[in-house]
Amino acid sequence: MISNQVIQTTIDDLKQITKVDFQIFDVNCVRIATTNESTNYEVGVVKGFIESSAESQVVAGSNFLKVMEDGDVRYILIASGETEMAYTMAKVAATQLQSLLVAYQERVDHSSFFQNLILDNLLLVDIHNKAQKLHIENEKKRIVYVIETGNCKDGVCLQLLKSLYVPQAGNYIVSVDEQSIILIKDIDEKANDDTILEIADNIVNLMNTEAMIDVRVAYGLPVKELKDISKSYKEAKMALDVGNIFYSGMKTLSYENLGIGRLIYQLPISLCELFVKEVFGDTSPDDIDEETLSTVYKFFENNLNVSETSRQLYIHRNTLVYRMEKLQKMIGLDMRVFDDALTFKIAMMVVEYINYVHSNE
Repeated sequence: MISNQVIQTTIDDLKQITKVDFQIFDVNCVRIATTNESTNYEVGVVKGFIESSAESQVVAGSNFLKVMEDGDVRYILIASGETEMAYTMAKVAATQLQSLLVAYQERVDHSSFFQNLILDNLLLVDIHNKAQKLHIENEKKRIVYVIETGNCKDGVCLQLLKSLYVPQAGNYIVSVDEQSIILIKDIDEKANDDTILEIADNIVNLMNTEAMIDVRVAYGLPVKELKDISKSYKEAKMALDVGNIFYSGMKTLSYENLGIGRLIYQLPISLCELFVKEVFGDTSPDDIDEETLSTVYKFFENNLNVSETSRQLYIHRNTLVYRMEKLQKMIGLDMRVFDDALTFKIAMMVVEYINYVHSNE
């Protein structure tokens, strides 16, 4: 339902223009908004009008009108005065409330439709029928963004997104839980990867500059039909999960560019544990000290270049070699050999995945 505050603001604005006092009652005969606290009407009078067949009536020197929604009485609007002008102003106010009801219902219907769509709760025939009723194009290039908002409070993130991506431009925002928001966005047929990434970057920057909140944005592949929206959503969700495991430093994540992380994410946990056992033997990955690990990762960043790595770490070349040999003695892999380095890199990613799965069980 429309909030009482919205209704109060509406009739306050109307009084400023018309100079007519208004009262709004709900179907339980409870006054929910008024422009004149000193004027009230007995419950029996309001109830009698609700139960009557009349859509409008002059009662106790005021115009009573019913505001309908889908054939049912939703509100009773009372405008002071019996003159023709008072009746006209009452009709204007009733029409305004009617428009608010329609707009609110349309917003709710759109949100409900897309929630059910991304969760695969609609049959194909229902998708087409509901989309037609809501005036949503079936064949249109769209993409789904999942925004992980984390500690965003009081709906600030949701309101910011709604202010930037309005439905009139083909944007639909759905809130599925307290931790994330979904943006279903129309995109141009000629939109390329850079354009799609730029949208994600804009969302990250907006939240950071306007709300001082760090968010992560993941997105799936573009789709051309409504029925495939859920596919793009699932891809975006996977991108977010994979990013949380393997690429924690990245703010934007594309399903198309998840690399080996996507492959590992889809492996059975039993197979992952077998692989880790094969690589590390009786040694636990936790036994490798942080200094050695950071050295190895920096070594990987520099494409196994010993000289450049030692320079960036401000250590002697021999110190770097010593750390590599120390690790080699532990697990039998020489990080200076490409195949061994690749095996270790993948094994550590698999360990991250196993830890993530166990921590979420």
